[in-house]
Amino acid sequence: MAVASAAPGSIFCKQLLFSLLVLILFCDACQKISLQVPSHLQAETLVGKVNLEECLKSSSQILSSDPAFRILEDGSIYTTHDLLLSSEGKTFSILLSDSQRQEQKEIEIVLLAREEKASKKRHTKDRVLKRSKRRWAPIPCSLMENSLGPFPQHVQQIQSDAAQNYTIFYSISGPGVDKEPFNLFYIEKDTGDIYCTRSIDREQYDQFLVYGYATTADGYAPDYPLPLLFKVEDDNDNAPYFETKMTVFSVPENCRSGTSVGQVTAIDNDEPGTLHTRLKFKILQQIPDHPKHFSIHPDTGVITTTTPLLDREKCDTYKLVMEVRDMGGQPFGLFNTGTITISLEDENDNPPYFTETSYFTEVEENRIDVVILRMKVHDLDLANTPHSKAVYTILQGNENGNFKISTDPNTNEGILCVVKPLNYELNRQVVLQIGVLNEAEFTKAANSQTPPSMCTTTVTVKIKDSDEGPECEPPVKIIQSKDGLPAGKELLGYKALDPETRSGEGLRYQKLGDEDNWFEINEHTGDLRTVKVLDRESKFVKNNQYNVSVVARDAVGRSCTGTLVVLLEDFNDHPPKIEKDVTICKHDKDYALLEPEDDDGPDNGPPFQFFLDNSANKLWTIESKNGKQGVLRAKQNLDYNYYSVPIQIQDRHGLSAKHVLSVRICDCTTPSDCRMAIKDERDIKPGNVILGKWAILAMVLGSALLLCIMFTCFCVTTKRTVKKCFPEDVAQQNLIVSNTEGPGEEVTEANIRIPTQTSNICDTSMSVGTLGGQGIKTQQSFEMVKGGYTLDSNKGHHTLESSKGVGQGGVDTGRYAYTDWQSFTQPRLGEESIRGHTLIKN
Repeated sequence: MAVASAAPGSIFCKQLLFSLLVLILFCDACQKISLQVPSHLQAETLVGKVNLEECLKSSSQILSSDPAFRILEDGSIYTTHDLLLSSEGKTFSILLSDSQRQEQKEIEIVLLAREEKASKKRHTKDRVLKRSKRRWAPIPCSLMENSLGPFPQHVQQIQSDAAQNYTIFYSISGPGVDKEPFNLFYIEKDTGDIYCTRSIDREQYDQFLVYGYATTADGYAPDYPLPLLFKVEDDNDNAPYFETKMTVFSVPENCRSGTSVGQVTAIDNDEPGTLHTRLKFKILQQIPDHPKHFSIHPDTGVITTTTPLLDREKCDTYKLVMEVRDMGGQPFGLFNTGTITISLEDENDNPPYFTETSYFTEVEENRIDVVILRMKVHDLDLANTPHSKAVYTILQGNENGNFKISTDPNTNEGILCVVKPLNYELNRQVVLQIGVLNEAEFTKAANSQTPPSMCTTTVTVKIKDSDEGPECEPPVKIIQSKDGLPAGKELLGYKALDPETRSGEGLRYQKLGDEDNWFEINEHTGDLRTVKVLDRESKFVKNNQYNVSVVARDAVGRSCTGTLVVLLEDFNDHPPKIEKDVTICKHDKDYALLEPEDDDGPDNGPPFQFFLDNSANKLWTIESKNGKQGVLRAKQNLDYNYYSVPIQIQDRHGLSAKHVLSVRICDCTTPSDCRMAIKDERDIKPGNVILGKWAILAMVLGSALLLCIMFTCFCVTTKRTVKKCFPEDVAQQNLIVSNTEGPGEEVTEANIRIPTQTSNICDTSMSVGTLGGQGIKTQQSFEMVKGGYTLDSNKGHHTLESSKGVGQGGVDTGRYAYTDWQSFTQPRLGEESIRGHTLIKN
């Protein structure tokens, strides 16, 4: 500790803000560094930077002897508050310590104030104490953990250089003094001796950083606070222990030597990296202890197998009593024990085997779905696992499929059943060879050279005789017949046998199924007689076969059922045919593809040959394609219309038939888009016209209209004169008659003459309005003359008057004759007929 003086000086703030000269002099990295700085330093000002690594490679603690400065890890020095340097400057130290290597270094820092331009004035020249550099720094002090005393125990003594001239009092602060743990250290204020009051646990507090202070009687501190590092030396007072009290590992049985089982770990709370925490592992005991199967690595704690003889069936669990000891396993080291459990995982290394070498059982003939035997097996592997579950197989004796064997999931027994009837008359005894394996594949043991063979046993099944009904063997019988066989012909029927007598005497037959009722059956012999002509092309024939089901019964009513399959030989009795019309779309292709059908079989069907009638050769050509299709083409560019083409199609044996094929030539891309249109009346061909619903409706309406016109004409010529009177204001009314859908025209005074009489106007005759021609809009007006009205044309169209040769201005008040009406209506009816045909075609 040292004494120093501090004198006030001038403060130049602007100079500090704009110019800070930092001078780093590396004269001796661990002895002394001088820095030239302004005399006035503000708080948090960078004073300079020193290279700490050149002094001490790794520093666990960096301290400043002067609280006015703080040191960063990179060596930067900052002020903690505003500071005014005297002309003599300021000196402090940077303390570096490495707790791992127990090394401490000190760097002395000297701050020199630059000269100021303005002279400093002192008001007084009072003599004051001056701080001096400390002569020595105490090395870290060690305290033994769990010290036995006596207490208080002397730790260290600190002294100040100022004690030579002044009365100095010492004090300390920090952890262990005025911080947790309290009152562990105290100092004698007069002598500077520091004492420890009780033992220390290193696992709780491994070191203490305490600051020592020296003050005069009036409270002045001539020295900087002195950091004191008290390190607690470790005592081997903690025994190692396993992390888990009970550890369980598993390893497959029959594994190879050196297989890793697991790793155990232990914890020691003493100081790491010392002999106190250097642990060694050891197996104290194996239960069961013979033979020895496991070993442990003393440093890593890895447990491995030492033999390939681990057999779960002999011992499925091993326990190892383990020891872990510190001090490198020395006898005086502390230790602890623990138990390790090792379970062996099952492998399928034991085949199942039958409890008996042979079995005997019996069953009645014709019994099915009945259990006749249950067989037990033994397996040493783990129960209810694929390693022990049995799979049974019938190896020999079940060529006819009469037996089936399965596994009972609850008892693991083999269940032998009869699934197909046995016949005593054919075989009175059956010998079966049955084998058994596991669901899982057999695992070859490490000490075994070859896997064991399948375990087998012999089962003898005795068949007991029983009085049984007739037998239908085989269940399906096939007979052949010619296609087209007429009615009244006999065919050999189905025959059943009595298994006891091996004959069919006394059996009665009856039909069960005959879909089209082709046959009748002889009750005593079972033979069939046709009641219809046999037709292979019938819808009831599938793949040239017609099925008849027959039941045979004995005298007591026992029966069996058989099926008689009548195989029909194809006869060429159906020529090829085409059932649908074709369409040639000129925008797609210029030909039609014909696909005839032949109801006969393949032997009497294609290849087909196509021929045209002589009348069709002028317009058409036809050729065969791949023997099954025909290609029809027009020789010239024909109009869009319907055409009848007579063709003849012949099968491979020459059977043929003529067909009149309806061909439609259309302006389309696909047949569904075809819309035929007749351009001229000459295109209408009665044989090719197909009437639609709208064409029929047009014909009906046209006929109804014609009848109405004729009926009106008849009424006009035959009925007597009827007087019709009009109201007096008839002169003010206009009457317009139109027989078209066009709008009517206004009636002008040019075509209406109003009579001057004021009396009632009576009509003694009646005329009918004119009929306009096809597609011409007509409009007529009534002209009232001489108390009546007549039909006139104001557009110059044909009228009834023009038909009679009457002038435009003439008026005929008499009736028209029937011949006049006929000559007027006949040409127009012809026009209507042409329009009706056009509508039909469209």
